[in-house]
Amino acid sequence: MRASAFKVTGGPEVLRLVDLPDPEPGPGEILIRVAYAGVDYGEIQHRLGDFGEPDGETVTGLEASGRVAALGEGVTGVSVGDAVTAYLPDGGGYAEYAVAPAVFTFPLAGASAFPPAGGVDGRTGDPDRPQGGFAPGASALPLAGASALPLPDGLGGRADYSGGRTGDSDRRPDGFSSSTGAPGLRPTGLDLRTAGAAALVLTTAYGVLAGAARVAPGDTVLVHAAAGGVGGVAAQLARALGATEAYGTVSTPEKAEYARRSFGYDEVFVREAFPEAVLAATSGRGVDIVLDPVGDPTRPASFEVLAPSGRLAVYGEAARHPDLQLPVLPIRKNNRTLTGYNIGDLGRRAPATVRAHALSALALAASGAVRIDVTEEYALADAAEAHRLLGEGRNRGKVVLAVGDPA
Repeated sequence: MRASAFKVTGGPEVLRLVDLPDPEPGPGEILIRVAYAGVDYGEIQHRLGDFGEPDGETVTGLEASGRVAALGEGVTGVSVGDAVTAYLPDGGGYAEYAVAPAVFTFPLAGASAFPPAGGVDGRTGDPDRPQGGFAPGASALPLAGASALPLPDGLGGRADYSGGRTGDSDRRPDGFSSSTGAPGLRPTGLDLRTAGAAALVLTTAYGVLAGAARVAPGDTVLVHAAAGGVGGVAAQLARALGATEAYGTVSTPEKAEYARRSFGYDEVFVREAFPEAVLAATSGRGVDIVLDPVGDPTRPASFEVLAPSGRLAVYGEAARHPDLQLPVLPIRKNNRTLTGYNIGDLGRRAPATVRAHALSALALAASGAVRIDVTEEYALADAAEAHRLLGEGRNRGKVVLAVGDPA
C-alpha cells in the first residue's frame, strides 16, 4: 500500500510517500480502505517526536474514513464494503489501508463519497461556498444508529461513562437515543469526506466539554483556537449541550471573522489581550468554562476570565512552551477548577467512555446540529504541505488528505 510515513522526527519534510505491506486486522479490529484522513495537530506532535521516536517507517493519522476491507476475529455488526469513520489511537490514517479498533469505528449508513452540491472545490477554501460537509437534502445520508458495531470485549457503551449529557433517561446504552440518534434531532448525514475529519475532533470536543469541563445548561464558554478543527465544532457542541454564550480567541483578525461567520460564536477576539475583551463582553463576570489547547501564556491568562466556580479545561499544548508551575492557593481561593483531557489516555483506560462521547458527538453532526467545515484537501503525497499549513498556523477549519478511491 502507499503511505505517507516518516522514520526520523523533524519538520514536515520528513514525511515521504512510501510503499508498505498491507496491515491485517487482529481480534477486535477492522481493516479500513481509507478514503480520507483528517489532518490534526496531534499528527504534527507525532512527527516531531512528542509520542516517542519512530521505530522504522511510521504512519501517523489519528482519524480516517473509508470502506471496511476486512474484519478481525470477534467483530460483528458491520460488513466488508460498509462506509465507516474511525478514531485511530495508534495512528495509521495516512495510508491506503488502516487498522482501527472496532470500539472506535462508526458506520456511516450508505455514505456518499462526495461533498454536497456547491461544496469545496479542490483545495480552494472558497469562503463563499455553503459551509460544512453535510448534505441537508435528499442526498444527505444518516449516521448508522445504535446497532452499529457491538463492542468485541463486551464493553457496554455507558460503562465508566462520564459526561454524556442526554436529558433522556431512556437513552440506549451505546450512546444513541432509541429513536433518531440524538434526542429531538432528525439525522441528515455525513459524507465520507466530512467523516474523514470527524472522529477525532468531534470526540475530543465533546469529551472536553461534557467530560472534563462538565458543561451544564446556562453555562458560558470561551474556546481558544476557535478557528481550528476542535475549535470549529466546540462552540456548536457547547450550545447543543446547553451553553447560552460562546466566545473564542484566534491569532489573527481574519481568523476571527471566519470563526464568527462559520461556527456561531457570539464574539471572537484576537488572542492578544483577550482577558480584557472577554470581561468587557460579559460585563465583568467572565465565563464558566475555558477550553485551552494552546498553553503558556494563554493558560495563566485564562484564569483571569473565569467566573465563580469556573473551569479551565486543558487539552493540548500547541504553543509548545515548557510546562507551567501554577500555584494552587489562588485556584482554591477564587473557586476555580483546572481540569484536563487526553483522548489517548482515556481511550486506553476507559474506551467505553470515549466511544460514548464519539457516538453522542457524531449523532449531533449527522443531525446537522454540528457542522464540520472542511476547507483544504491535499493528496496523500502532499501530506508534508498539509503539515506545513497547520504548523504555520495558516489553517482554518479542517484539513483532509484524499487518500484513496472512496467508491
